[in-house]
Amino acid sequence: MLDNQTFLITGIADENSLAMKTAEKILANNGKVVCTGLGVTPFHKNLSEKAESFLNKNYEDFENACKKVLGNDVYTAPLDVTLPDSLSHFADDLKTKNIALNGFLHAIAMDKTIRNKSVKPMLEVTAEEFNDTMNVSAFSLVTLCHALLANGVLQNGASIVSLSYIAAEKVSFFPYINMSIAKAALERLTIEMAYELGKKYGIRANAIRFSPYMGSKAGNATLKVEDVERANRISPLGNALPEDLAHEIVHLFRKETRITGEIRHVDGGFHIMG
Repeated sequence: MLDNQTFLITGIADENSLAMKTAEKILANNGKVVCTGLGVTPFHKNLSEKAESFLNKNYEDFENACKKVLGNDVYTAPLDVTLPDSLSHFADDLKTKNIALNGFLHAIAMDKTIRNKSVKPMLEVTAEEFNDTMNVSAFSLVTLCHALLANGVLQNGASIVSLSYIAAEKVSFFPYINMSIAKAALERLTIEMAYELGKKYGIRANAIRFSPYMGSKAGNATLKVEDVERANRISPLGNALPEDLAHEIVHLFRKETRITGEIRHVDGGFHIMG
């Protein structure tokens, strides 16, 4: 289904990440993957010892997970989407290695207002916290597209998928506030990319809202068991599984589809429940 096609997978933290499940599914459908994780790059300046230690541990977990699940030959690289030089360096490296991308998964998110399963009220969020979350979780879609296109790495007719969730549209019982606004922006940017990149390059762009999921680092940091159980109880089909999400992403990656500019739901029908 994905023969002779290569896809960039961002946002892998460990072997339980939703992005990792997608990478596995791509390989199962005869595709290839390029995986990026947050780590120290040559373009990080004046890092504190604590920050450097965090980034090194994060990248070590990412790389070990990729090798364990995807094999020793998988391409892995550190990438910081907030640093233009890091983006350019990564795209240049792909070009040097003659790696052309047929699409990518945007699964990057960060929100410092969430700590220990609690979240700041919106009135207490600082401009810096808001802008950092927006930059990493939403605008990075634009900067990543720009870097890959500028270096001729992202191919005409490629497919882009962004990960989102229902809180981008409505207030929910999930502990997201600041991140919800960034996801709403990500969805809107995805639609804008669908138009701009579709007209110019034939590139498709869609977003997917997934069920609450505690298996990943991000989900475990924000969700409580009762959040997931309630969504499972309310949803007509119960909560969707990572396998369901990966299947839908692979479908959207297929060259045969002419689907673009959509906000799709892989959530067991949770989004229809008021």
